[in-house]
Amino acid sequence: MKAFVALLMCLVLFSCYALVSNALDTITTNQSLRDGQSLLSAGGTFELGFFSAGDPPKRYLGIWYKKITTVTIVWVANRVAPLADASGTLRVTSRGSLVLLDGNGSGIWSSNSLIPVLNPVAQLLDSGNLVVREADSSDPNNFLWQSFDYPTDTFLAGMKIGWNRTSGFERYLTSWKSIDDPSPGNFTYHLDPNGYPQLLLKQGSDIKFRSGPWNGLQWSGTPNLGPNPYYRYEFVLNEEEVYYHYELLNSVITRKVLMPNGIVQRFTWIDRTQGWTLYLTAPIDQCDNYASCGAYGSCRVDTSPVCRCLKGFVPRFSHEWDILDWSNGCVRRNPLDCEEDIFVKYSSLKLPDTRSSWFNKSMNLQECKVVCKKNCSCMAYSNLDIRDGGSGCLLWFGKLIDIREYNNYGQDLYIRMAASESALLPSPQRKHKLVMGLAVSFGSVFLILVLLTICVLQCKKKKMELPEGGIRTSLGGSENVECSGEDPKLRLFEFATIANATNNFSTDNKLGEGGFGPVYRGTLKNSQEIAVKKLSRSSGQGLDEFKSEALHLARLQHRNLVKLLGCCTQKETLLIYEYMPNKSLDTFIFGSLSVMIHDAQHLLSMI
Repeated sequence: MKAFVALLMCLVLFSCYALVSNALDTITTNQSLRDGQSLLSAGGTFELGFFSAGDPPKRYLGIWYKKITTVTIVWVANRVAPLADASGTLRVTSRGSLVLLDGNGSGIWSSNSLIPVLNPVAQLLDSGNLVVREADSSDPNNFLWQSFDYPTDTFLAGMKIGWNRTSGFERYLTSWKSIDDPSPGNFTYHLDPNGYPQLLLKQGSDIKFRSGPWNGLQWSGTPNLGPNPYYRYEFVLNEEEVYYHYELLNSVITRKVLMPNGIVQRFTWIDRTQGWTLYLTAPIDQCDNYASCGAYGSCRVDTSPVCRCLKGFVPRFSHEWDILDWSNGCVRRNPLDCEEDIFVKYSSLKLPDTRSSWFNKSMNLQECKVVCKKNCSCMAYSNLDIRDGGSGCLLWFGKLIDIREYNNYGQDLYIRMAASESALLPSPQRKHKLVMGLAVSFGSVFLILVLLTICVLQCKKKKMELPEGGIRTSLGGSENVECSGEDPKLRLFEFATIANATNNFSTDNKLGEGGFGPVYRGTLKNSQEIAVKKLSRSSGQGLDEFKSEALHLARLQHRNLVKLLGCCTQKETLLIYEYMPNKSLDTFIFGSLSVMIHDAQHLLSMI
């Protein structure tokens, strides 16, 4: 009997201990948290309670680190409505809302949860997150409310900075007004969703610092935030959400804080020294100041002065640069011409402001270039993700702003430039363009020599065949030009025949147009395909030129020249040629230039 009573008493004591332990981090609708009391997270890392700040002192409900000796506040509930004295009380309502009451029972702050609930409880988690949930559910996806959705100045592991793209709800940091005043200050730290998302540090509406776009590993403009053994950073972009967060990979105690002076700093706690150590800062130098060198200006912190124009650009106002005023930036040395433009590669850069950008996750870099080339408003392109050799496409429209150069960091950016800036291209590309230029030049000379040789040979031949007195012709000013009188192989065509062959000179049959006039494709009744050159009334050429072309082409027959079949001057002045369906004369000529191109390449390799 005594053993049974002892066992019963142990069970009662254990139950009481369990109830007390559970009560350390949780309050229910039947409980309240008064000033002087606190909740302690299960692992003892964080504490929720009331603290004083300001002069004269005011009381606030907040969360701070419990395990460290220095009081460090990470979240404040009533930062815009402080309590005047120590009469505050925190309760959980039956509707699942947290309510902070003053000594008169008036509500001065509320979580305003509107989700229907049966048995709500409030709990302080060991992550520093104060949550309201159903008593029988600990699933984070089912939280009714959480303080992580309403951060103040501190970014803890597991928090998100970003947007719910469905509801438009945003999570962001707001600085304290001063080091002893937790009311909202002048600085905010956002994930801007415009274009391709990036982190922006703002003072009011003015941008003070920009992280650069996410490149798959880290933000383009924050080299110190790359992969490391302490944190795992992640950027998430899907149909529902866009946000940035980090997780701890070991037991390090760390926090990221937006300071009252607008500086973002990360601190780590060192047990040996019992103090916080500064791990990183942003902005860190003059080149981190937003757009410090203006559009198309590049900032390099190890040069003096730090600002210079990108290669191919010049100061917009030289006299301003002379007095170290770079705010108006740079302009292109040579204007763009869209279809003739080239893209020049610039390396080791913090990529420009992406608020006026477009992106595609599946395209490769060559496809990205093609899309940018076709759009005259596209000023630059780059890979979206630098992992595994690069993938995705990021396009910029408008001026390129807030660029900086690094020595051993940064990304490649391909900027649209005038064709006259080809000297900025890497040497292999310049050599290729030079080879093609030489090939075209050699080909043109070769073509001219071939034509001259044929002309000379044909003229000599005809001169030997014709009787004394030269060329007989009846080409004159009459209505009919007698083409067949000059060459037995040359026919005089009826206008109706040619009109029928070309479907009355239909635009669908039009092949092109030159100085003489338009050229049409046609088919004679015997199925022979022809090309018809029609003298345009607006052409600068007249009947004399027509005579000359008809006579010379009648005599100048060669296997590499289009054959003239005949002519017609009824109603219209026409020349009828043999139609060449597959290749033009320049194709036959330049098709023989592969040897010359090879020789040109060989010559260039010797330069």
